[in-house]
Order: sequence, then C-alpha cells, then structure tokens
Amino acid sequence: MSGERETINLDTLEPQQLAQVKKQLDEELEHLTSSFAQLHGAQNKFKDCLRCVNSRSTASDAHSSVLVPLTNSLYVRGELTDSDSVLVDVGTGFLVEKKLKSAEQFYEGKVSELSNNLKELELIVQRKQANVRAVEEVLRLKLVAAQGSQA
Repeated sequence: MSGERETINLDTLEPQQLAQVKKQLDEELEHLTSSFAQLHGAQNKFKDCLRCVNSRSTASDAHSSVLVPLTNSLYVRGELTDSDSVLVDVGTGFLVEKKLKSAEQFYEGKVSELSNNLKELELIVQRKQANVRAVEEVLRLKLVAAQGSQA
C-alpha cells in the first residue's frame, strides 16, 4: 500500500460514477475482509502450536506417548525420544529443531506480530466501510433529487 491517498469530492460525481466507486470499494472491502479472516486463521494456528509447546513443557517425562497424524483423520501412537526439543515450521515447509523455550518464544512472537497486523487491518476495513457508507448516502441523495426533479 502506498502512503498516497486520493480524495474525491463525491458531490461532483454522477450517479453512475458513484455506483462504480461503490462497486470498487465493495470489492476492496471484500478482499480486505478475506485477508482479515486468513490472518485470523493463521494466528489461531500459531496459538494452537503455542498451546502444544506449552503442554509439552509442562508434561512430565513419563508422558512421552503422543498421537502422530498420518492424515487429517488417521493418527498412530508414537513415543517421543527427545522431549526437550520440537520441530518448528518456520515457513515454506522448512523445519527447524528448537528447544521448547525457543519454540515458545517463536510462536509468541508470531502471535503478537499477527495481532498487530490484525489491528492495523481492522482500522483499514473500518475506514473502507465508512467510505462505502458515505458513497451510498451521496448516491441515495442524488437519486432522490433526480426523482424529485422528474416529478
């Protein structure tokens, strides 16, 4: 996103132009809302990973039995040989072995970063929604005025 903002005086636009601006704003809003949902989903996955790491660090050494997913619905029982470290997916399928504390810090950082991104995106979505409402109001007033002048 660039820092430049284009300001349009809605009163100078014809109803057809206002409808086009509204359509464009609606499309942008739909895209931003979709991005918001995807970011929220990613944040939840990192939170789940963080919960797993935290549960592993609080588990006793006697609890080294785990369920290993083979598919989305098929799990097999397994035994952990090293309960002090975990494999962390750091992106694009690359796994890095990390100690539990380091993995916890990694996931906490990801959750925090996504939380900040979500707050910023939420503000952008709110501004776009306000823009859509403003365009709708001006369009409604122009249509009412046009109907009044025809009568």
